[in-house]
Amino acid sequence: MKKSKWLALAGVALLGVGVLAACSSKSNTSGTTYGYVYSSDPETLDYITSNTGPTKSVVTNGVDGLMEADKYGNLVPSVAEDWSVSKDGLTYTYKIRKGIKWYTSEGEEYANVTAKDFVTGLKHAADSKAGGIYLVQDSIAGLSDYLSGTNKDFSNVGVKAIDEYTLQYTLKQPEPYWNSKTTYSLLFPVNEDFLKNKGKDFGKSTDPTSILYNGPFLLKSLTAKSSIELVKNEHYWDKKNVHFDAIKFSYYDGSDQDALVRGFTDGAYNFARVFPTSSNYASVEKKYKDNIYYTAPGASTSAIGINLDRQSYKYTAKKTDSEKSSTKKALLNKDFRQAINFAIDRKAYQSQINGKDGATLAVRNLFVPSDFVSAGDKTFGDLVTEKMSSYGDEWSGVNFADSQDGLYNAEKAKTEFAKAKDALQADGVQFPIHLDLPVDQSSKLNVAQAQSLKQTIEKSLGSENVVIDINQLSSDDLENVTLNAANAAAEDWDISNSVAWAPDYQDPSTYLDIFKTTSSENTKAFMGYDDPNNAAAAQVGLKDYDALLNSAASETSDLNVRYDRYAQAQAWLEDSSLVIPLTVGNGAAPAISRLTPFTGASLQVGDKNSSNDYIKYVKPQEKVVTKKEYEQSREKWLKEKKESNEKAQKDLEKHVK
Repeated sequence: MKKSKWLALAGVALLGVGVLAACSSKSNTSGTTYGYVYSSDPETLDYITSNTGPTKSVVTNGVDGLMEADKYGNLVPSVAEDWSVSKDGLTYTYKIRKGIKWYTSEGEEYANVTAKDFVTGLKHAADSKAGGIYLVQDSIAGLSDYLSGTNKDFSNVGVKAIDEYTLQYTLKQPEPYWNSKTTYSLLFPVNEDFLKNKGKDFGKSTDPTSILYNGPFLLKSLTAKSSIELVKNEHYWDKKNVHFDAIKFSYYDGSDQDALVRGFTDGAYNFARVFPTSSNYASVEKKYKDNIYYTAPGASTSAIGINLDRQSYKYTAKKTDSEKSSTKKALLNKDFRQAINFAIDRKAYQSQINGKDGATLAVRNLFVPSDFVSAGDKTFGDLVTEKMSSYGDEWSGVNFADSQDGLYNAEKAKTEFAKAKDALQADGVQFPIHLDLPVDQSSKLNVAQAQSLKQTIEKSLGSENVVIDINQLSSDDLENVTLNAANAAAEDWDISNSVAWAPDYQDPSTYLDIFKTTSSENTKAFMGYDDPNNAAAAQVGLKDYDALLNSAASETSDLNVRYDRYAQAQAWLEDSSLVIPLTVGNGAAPAISRLTPFTGASLQVGDKNSSNDYIKYVKPQEKVVTKKEYEQSREKWLKEKKESNEKAQKDLEKHVK
């Protein structure tokens, strides 16, 4: 997702927050250039089919969908100038803004953007089995039948161009968060004529001419592991809210963590992530002591994935088939997985990037952020805490809120491991259990975090019982066995911290549904299988998890009941320790900036937000932001946000027809 997408944490972790370093240097034409680093090349420019962060960070600056977010996180019209929903919540009608055009990468007008383009986009997603199709396949009427082949006529799917500028979606059941899904690139428009002309070359990864643009920027060039450049779309319908004339992404492998601050000091960058663990940090702190502030925790979650059915062993420290078999059996044992969960010192893990003082700020204890939604006066984390009481004494007293290490407990880790060891020894398992952990060898920070995991897990459980084997791979090799693995069989690891997830829409299902047995694209990445009937998935009880999610999804009218049921599913997932939350994937990081605080689009979900490198609305400023200025701006913004959100909530009634 971002977005629900599976993020390349190699890129996120190298900056600690997937953060950007913007510059105010002169562009090749005129005005200011917004530049930042990137760590992974886009696998494609096809924004409809791609489900990964590198593609979205580039293309969402060039293509607009129906809705986007303002700086307070309210959903506001974009390509759609207005919208309405039927009283039964099943029919959403959008009036497309007249005058918006498609442009080539050279800025030449190609065609009008019409309602039909959104129909074409969804059909392309369905026919291509897009990575994010799970997002809407059970939402839009008739889509699941089309995907399964039961119905072969796309005109029976619930998306229609009523006329040239009127688009209508018909849902299977009410989704009060539907509009937030429209900020996800899966539902963006595609021009049918252009798609046919390009054929298989539509979205070709290194070719800016392979897609059309209707957004604030046009992609000009993309050179692998070098740079990506965009320029302002001078014909953009809302160009008054675009404050940079160009964007430049520069490839950065994380090997020189002081490079960003040097660029900032030299005047090239107006934003930089700073690293308290760097050898030069003392001088950085001395120079910018009044300017270093911590960004707020973001909505994405970084976690450890568990490979339940590993089949590839190209990159492994294992020497015998017995070691392979023993590891598989251990990872299928819940007590063993819980032991790993409790054995991780997350503060020590994040201190490798944030330093000791800021490490705890980035800790996350649930896959769904504890404050993502609320039911009355209870946060989602409160609801989960209530449910966990039925899952065993090991969860007693655990605090699931962000920004504190509520899970690390060496004594609990030992207790759970002892239970696991008795059962595993009876099954012929040999100890120590060897767990292969792949890491990008070019990123010092990623290597340091992997070493921290190794140290705390082996210290908690004993190296005679568990050994973490860190396999240092090239960036390309790491991506080929994780983010870009062709299928589950190519996922070459036992545990991986190179996984993260960002939400698509404002509902807990956006996090939790990715672990359903039917979500093959995601289960292969987090759990190493892509078959709903996989024996390992059945053994660990994932069908029970499916049932909990189905029960939650069936409640569409009472959000309090809905969230309570999703809390039950989150509790099951936490207890299973099949996915082990570590930290926030973005935010909670020390930074220095020459960007006016809180001017970018602010939304926890979708692709159109500043934390997802969306540049529209973001404003530069000459002076370095002080910590005091940032905190005052945040306080003011929070107050205004509360008032703005309340007004927007009341205004929703006007759209019910």
